[in-house]
Formats: sequence, C-alpha cells, structure tokens
Amino acid sequence: MKTCLICDKGSQMVGGYSNRVRATKYNPIPLQRKQPNLQWAKTGDGARIKICTKCLKGGKNLLVKTKTKAKTK
Repeated sequence: MKTCLICDKGSQMVGGYSNRVRATKYNPIPLQRKQPNLQWAKTGDGARIKICTKCLKGGKNLLVKTKTKAKTK
C-alpha cells in the first residue's frame, strides 16, 4: 500500500458532486481515490525510503534511523 513511512499518510477518497451539479446537464464523476505524492529520500544513515513531499520539505527524512541488519558469523 502507498503510505508515507514517517507520517503514515495514505490514500484518500476525494471528489463527489453537489446537488447543483446534478441539476445541470453536466455528467458528474463520483468519488475517486487519490494517492500521496511519495518520493525517494535518503535518511541520515544513507538508506533510502519513500516519504511524502510534505515530510521531505520539512527535512524529517534526516531524523529517521533505519534498521540495519547485523552480520553474524
């Protein structure tokens, strides 16, 4: 699923139409699902994650520490 790893922003149902639109000859479009604008961003330790542009502009990607796999012998 498309969600931001920092703020947990996901998809939303948007749109719809009012009664005024229904009264005209205009053909309204029902609800549509809109996805967040996710971009690849580097974290403070150099890993890459997908976050929304709002978190990217705020620099929240630099505060995230990703989990690294420990090497075992």
